[in-house]
Amino acid sequence: MERVNPGTPHPQTTHHAPAGMVCSIDHLASAAGVAALRAGGSAVDAAVATNAVLAVTAPFACGLGGDLFALVHEGGTARPTALNSSGRAGSGADAERLRAEGATTMPFREDVRSVPVPGCADGWLAMHERYGRLPLADLFAAAIGYAEDGFPASPNLAATAHLIAGRPGAEAFTPPPAPGDRVRRPGVARALRAIAADGRDGFYLGEFGQGLLRVGDGEYTRADLERSQAEWVTPLRLRTYGHDVWTLPPNSQGYLLLLSLGIGEGLDLPEDADDPLTAHLMAEAARLAAYDRPALLHEGADLSGLLTEEEFARRRASISPDKRADVTDLVSDGDTTYLCAVDGDGMGVSVIQSNASGYGSWLFEPSTGINLHNRGLGFSVAAGHPAEYAPGRRPPHTLVATVVTHPDGSLRAVAGSMGGDAQPQIVQQVLTRLLKYGASPGEAVGAVRWRAASMNGFDTWDSGDAAAVAGLQVEEAASDLLMEGLAERGHPVARTPDAIGHAHVIDIGPDGMRAAAADPRAKVSAAAGH
Repeated sequence: MERVNPGTPHPQTTHHAPAGMVCSIDHLASAAGVAALRAGGSAVDAAVATNAVLAVTAPFACGLGGDLFALVHEGGTARPTALNSSGRAGSGADAERLRAEGATTMPFREDVRSVPVPGCADGWLAMHERYGRLPLADLFAAAIGYAEDGFPASPNLAATAHLIAGRPGAEAFTPPPAPGDRVRRPGVARALRAIAADGRDGFYLGEFGQGLLRVGDGEYTRADLERSQAEWVTPLRLRTYGHDVWTLPPNSQGYLLLLSLGIGEGLDLPEDADDPLTAHLMAEAARLAAYDRPALLHEGADLSGLLTEEEFARRRASISPDKRADVTDLVSDGDTTYLCAVDGDGMGVSVIQSNASGYGSWLFEPSTGINLHNRGLGFSVAAGHPAEYAPGRRPPHTLVATVVTHPDGSLRAVAGSMGGDAQPQIVQQVLTRLLKYGASPGEAVGAVRWRAASMNGFDTWDSGDAAAVAGLQVEEAASDLLMEGLAERGHPVARTPDAIGHAHVIDIGPDGMRAAAADPRAKVSAAAGH
């Protein structure tokens, strides 16, 4: 019988299937992905079908108005490929104007300047062009059906729809639905049909694109929309715990996952994954990895000297088993969804797709009812900063997608989580349990989690002293022993009623059996296989 961690928010079962597996935050979406696998589709087909349903049913987390990153392992011993489909700022981007208005940070919501050109559709098309087997019309069929005929409002949608009810384009959520109420989004169905029929032009130059130009009022030009946001890039890799962990390079913050794992592997972690000392040391590894993120995380950042044993050791030297490190002297001046799929041929895909904050910018392209992300909040307003808000530039991104391979290159696992700035910390905890402690996917996903974060509200880690002042927020199911052990070592600690991320894992056993867990924190999540 699978051991249930004493601090598990919900007992989590590991699901098994002999061929294909899909995990997402919505059982309707996972079912669409499995249907694609059964029809002969690839893991990428399954991921696109799953994401298309989520674009309809989970606007609080993701959708066609957001961005996408992905890692694809083709099977066998092939090197994973990495896709960056995060949007670029429009031609009207002007940091000097923001500074003249007195702004010291980017607009957060209800301002189109926080909305780079959405990259999701370009990401789907790029993945499908390279790895897809089934027609897009088939992959979108379930999503179109739910958008036109209606889908049941999830608990997460029902609890948050009041945030955008009454806004132009949010008619589907006005008044806010109750859990289980039927919700229709016919404009999203039209957008999906346009992509299936006419590719990217059907979306970026069609009804949605024309509406975006009107909403932008000079922020974008037609040329901005004609340029694909999707780019195949070289993934980052770290050998750790006897495996290779792969993730996206900047502008993704995936390097923080590798850096924290590299620091953590050299620490003397206890034999018990649930020992408070384990949490302390891993939290310290995360803090020592992230203290200089504001200076390092930007498009095109050179990390050649960062993911090295020498740098791991330098940062690790500040960590004590007995007390929280003071990183003050070291410091220099969301909502998202994760999904993954594995097919019967051994292809695995890890996809992270996001609107940034809940419902993004709270702005909509009104004719389709597609809400627009606010990932531009990651830009800097400071003159000369490498992430300064400027035309054609991509903002720093919290999104982290992960693939794990054996040393021979064969696929071991796909994993990831939503969770904003805490994504590297969440995946660090899940992978450490999976790879070092031999936990099952259910145990790794279900265990109580913590995050190093501000103790008083929203924190983007982008202030210079963020890692220095961060405390630890711990899920409320945590044991008193854990809380006391962290406090004794000098951590400001507090229980949070919020779920810390929605993580999913698909793990491939030595016999090829797929073992998976979808995070119970998402309430209607599902791991589905065949």
